[in-house]
Parts: sequence; C-alpha cells; structure tokens
Amino acid sequence: MMLHIPAVLTRDQVATMRARLAAADWVDGRDSVGAQGALVKRNRQLPEASSVAVELGQAVSAALASNPLFFAAVLPLRILAPYFNSYAGGEHYGLHIDGAVRQQRGGLPPLRADVSTTVFLSDPDEYDGGELVVVDAYGTHEVKLAAGDAIVYPSGSLHRVEPVTRGERVCSFLWTQSMVRDDTRRAMLYELDIHIQALRQAHGDTAPIVGLTGHYHNLLRQWAEV
Repeated sequence: MMLHIPAVLTRDQVATMRARLAAADWVDGRDSVGAQGALVKRNRQLPEASSVAVELGQAVSAALASNPLFFAAVLPLRILAPYFNSYAGGEHYGLHIDGAVRQQRGGLPPLRADVSTTVFLSDPDEYDGGELVVVDAYGTHEVKLAAGDAIVYPSGSLHRVEPVTRGERVCSFLWTQSMVRDDTRRAMLYELDIHIQALRQAHGDTAPIVGLTGHYHNLLRQWAEV
C-alpha cells in the first residue's frame, strides 16, 4: 500500500532543516550501498553518524511517531534512524529494491525493512525531474510531493529516482519494521481503522462501532509480531 501523508513536518521545521543541511558536509551516496546499488546510485548523502544527521533525524522520527496517519498505516514497531539525501545536476538512483534487513546504530538489533518512507524537504517547483517512481503489481506510480509531506510504500517494491535536471531535491528517508509484516494485512487494518474513525465521528461510540473496534484489535492481536 502506498500512502501520501501530508504535513508531517511544518513549514518552519522544513526551513530550519534546509538551512542546517545547506551548511552540512555531504558524501557520495554510494558509500551506503552494496556493489549492485552502487552501479545505479548517483547522489549525495549526509554521513549517518554526523551530528546534523542525528539531530535532524530525531526531529523527523518524532514527527512521524506522533502522526496518527503514519501510525495507522505503518503500525511501527521499530523506526530506523532517518537518512538525508540530495540530488542535483543530473543525479539519480536507478531501479532497485531496498535491502530486507538494515543495521541500526549504537549496537541496537537489526531491523527488518517492511515499510519505506520518504519525507520531501524540497517543494516541487524547486527542481525538475527527481520523481520517486514506484513499480508494483498495480503499475508505475510517480511521486513528487510538497516539502514536509511523506510517502510510505512497501520496502519490497522496485523503485527509482529520476534524474534531477534543475535545482536540488532534498529528502529524508527511512525504513520501519512494522508490527504486521504482511503488506496486505497492514492495508486491511488501515482501511478498517479509517472507516471506524469516520463512523465514530458521525455516530459516536455506538454498540456496533465498539464491536468493529474490537474486531480490529483482535485482528491486530492475531497478526502482530511484538
């Protein structure tokens, strides 16, 4: 399931991050991928251990963790510390698939990558190209969102970033291990949750709605791995 989550970061947060990132020291993005990824990856990233990456990553993580739409769709168990990348001057990332298991910093246990998230830090009119293109069973989807917005999608999806031919595309990206590893089940729970919330707003906590809420939690109880 792909989902657009608007306004994860405020405009002020984005402006502050962009100012910090503009003064940061970037490295070749190929430093963080294996041999196969290095063949198709041409961009720049912040070193993951840099103080700027750690500080801004904590802000991105906190914003996502407090976002009810992100929680409903992703059902996060563990969130990997966010990374930051930049594309300009024709830089791109060819078709690839994210690794299934990611190493965490600070000696924490490895994390299974179930859901990928990109938080856009550049507005669409700041650059040409740079679309995130996700390929799944339903076709090819191009994504280019407002600064502060996020897209979440299954980490098992093939995807690429188109060449940036004008301006600069700056984003934060990260992976999440979900309580429910199967994407179809996560999508079912998300849709059930959204409908329950809409019914509660329209009718209050009637007995049938309480029953549906119980059904949601019993499905989560059956499918969750915690």
